[in-house]
Amino acid sequence: MIDYVELMIASFIALISTFFLVYPIKKIAMKWQVVDVPNKRKIHKHTTPGMGGLAIFLGAAIGMLYLRPDHVDLWAVSIGACLVIITGLLDDKYNIRPIVKLLGQLSAAALLVVSGLVIDKLTIPFMGMVDLGLWGIPITILWVVGITNAINLIDGLDGLATGVSTIGLLSMFVMSLIDLQLFAAYLSIVLIGANLGFLYHNFHPAKIYMGDTGSNFLGYMIAVISMLGLFKNVALLAFVIPVIILALPIFETIFSIVRRLMNKQHVMEADNKHIHYQLLQTGLSHPQTVVVLYAFAFLFGVLAIVFANAPLGVTFGVGLVILILVHILAELAGIVFGGKKPVINSLARIFKRYKM
Repeated sequence: MIDYVELMIASFIALISTFFLVYPIKKIAMKWQVVDVPNKRKIHKHTTPGMGGLAIFLGAAIGMLYLRPDHVDLWAVSIGACLVIITGLLDDKYNIRPIVKLLGQLSAAALLVVSGLVIDKLTIPFMGMVDLGLWGIPITILWVVGITNAINLIDGLDGLATGVSTIGLLSMFVMSLIDLQLFAAYLSIVLIGANLGFLYHNFHPAKIYMGDTGSNFLGYMIAVISMLGLFKNVALLAFVIPVIILALPIFETIFSIVRRLMNKQHVMEADNKHIHYQLLQTGLSHPQTVVVLYAFAFLFGVLAIVFANAPLGVTFGVGLVILILVHILAELAGIVFGGKKPVINSLARIFKRYKM
C-alpha cells in the first residue's frame, strides 16, 4: 500500500537538503574553478559556479535514505548514478573528451543490463506483448544514453533543464502511482523534491548551474524510472508513453541532429540554434522563454497520462494534438518549410486578434 504522507515527507527532505547543500557546493565549485565562463555562444554574462547537480544527487539520496526502499535493482541504479555523477564532475572540471564521457554513460547503462534491468518487452498494436529477447540489451543501452544526453542538450537557459525534468518526473510519478510501481514512484518523488530545492538557486538569474553533473544524472535517472515504471505498462502503445512525456528533450535532440546534418555540420558540434534560442529571438525574455517551454513539457506530460488511460477514440485525438505540438517544435527548430513558420505565425495572429 502506498503511504502518500511518507512520500511527501521524503520529497520535502530532498528539497530542504538540496536547497542548503547548494551553498557549500557553490563555494567548492568556485574554489576548484568548476565554473561556466561566458562566451559568444552562451547567454549569461557572468562567470557562474557549476556542478550544482551534486546537490541534486545528494539531496535525492538523503530523501531515499528516509524511505529506505527494498528493491532488487536499488544497488545497480545507485552505482550507475554514482558513475554518471563522477563522469559529469570530471567533465565540468576538465571538459573531458566526448568519447570519455560516453564511456562513462555506457558503463552505467551496461551495469543496469548486467543487473537484469532491461527493456525486455513492448506492447505493440495488433501484436500484443512482444518479447525483445537479446534486442532488449542494445535498446536499453540506447535509451539510457540517449535520454541522458537529451536532458544535457536542453540545459541551455537558467532553470530550463531543472524545470522540464521536474515536470517529466511529475508525470512519471503519477503514472507510477496509477500502475502501482512503488520503486519508480519513490525515485520520482525524491528527485522532484531535490529539483525544486535546486530550482530556487537555478532560475533566472541563476546563481549556480547544474552542469553536466546534474543534467547527466537527471537524464540517467529519468531513463531508469521510465524502465522501472512506464515500459511495464500493458496498455496499447505503452512504449510511446515515455517518449511523449520526454518529447521536448527527445525531439530537441533529434531536431538538433537533423539541423546540423542539413547545415553540413558535425552532429556533435555545439551551436546556438536550439529551440530555446529561437524563442529568445522572437523577443521573449529569458524567463518567458523558459516558462513557454515549461508549458510545452507540461502539455506533453498531461497528454501522456491521458494517452495511457483513455479509450481508443480519445487516444487518437490525443495523438493528433501531440503531432501538432511536435510540428510546432520542428518549426521553432527551423527544420521544416525551409525555416518558415506557417503554423506558429497563424497562431500568433489568432492570439493577437483576440488578445489572448
